[in-house]
Amino acid sequence: MQEKLRELLSGPVEALLKQTDNTTWPTIRKLLQEAHESAFSGSAAAISGFRMDEQTKAKIDARLEKYVRRMVEDKAKEEAGKVLTHMKKRFKTKFSDDSNSIPRVWIWNRQENIEEIVRTARSSSLEVLSVLAVIRLDGDDDGDKIQATLNSALLDKDMSTTTNDQLASNTWEEVPSSKTLIIPLKCKGLWEEFKENTKDIVSKAIAEQEANALFQLPPWAIACLIFVGYNVITRLRRYTLVPLRYTGGHR
Repeated sequence: MQEKLRELLSGPVEALLKQTDNTTWPTIRKLLQEAHESAFSGSAAAISGFRMDEQTKAKIDARLEKYVRRMVEDKAKEEAGKVLTHMKKRFKTKFSDDSNSIPRVWIWNRQENIEEIVRTARSSSLEVLSVLAVIRLDGDDDGDKIQATLNSALLDKDMSTTTNDQLASNTWEEVPSSKTLIIPLKCKGLWEEFKENTKDIVSKAIAEQEANALFQLPPWAIACLIFVGYNVITRLRRYTLVPLRYTGGHR
């Protein structure tokens, strides 16, 4: 029965934890409930020919519930250990593709607000960190508080000027250590590492935008640049190609 539960839950739970958003934990809880009920019904049917009191049934039910919870918790711990990879992947996707999933590569232009795109991509990456920071299998934590704390401490404020460091702690407010996967202080360090690892992507986009700006100038501006450039080249040639005159004395 446990093997059946593993086959039923392992793949979907792993996929949900890798593609995190605000529906991740509610969806996982729903999957667990359905799998648990299915497994218990199967167990009851398999032993229907045997006499079993309610206490024994309750023990079987509790054992199955404990197993599925442990399985999900182990998988969540595994993915939390790879959170930086997931954050970078999310950033690259959100930064490089527009809202219609069309790549922005090579088409950076003056209409693209790179600063705003960076903020949106970072916000999405921060959501990944929020979802994987805490195990939420009991439905008593929707993650809004942690998300708000991370946004305030990392996204909305300049870390160098923040006097009240909201992440200088080893615990989340109202979250037991048994449910904590990534402590606040660790989140702060991960965020700095994440920004360092993704800055080259942003720098490249800015460079492309600046390089492409020339080709997006109005025709009259391009003509002026060509004219000015031509005059400069002509003058340089005039002064550098003057024939050398012989100034030596007669023999």
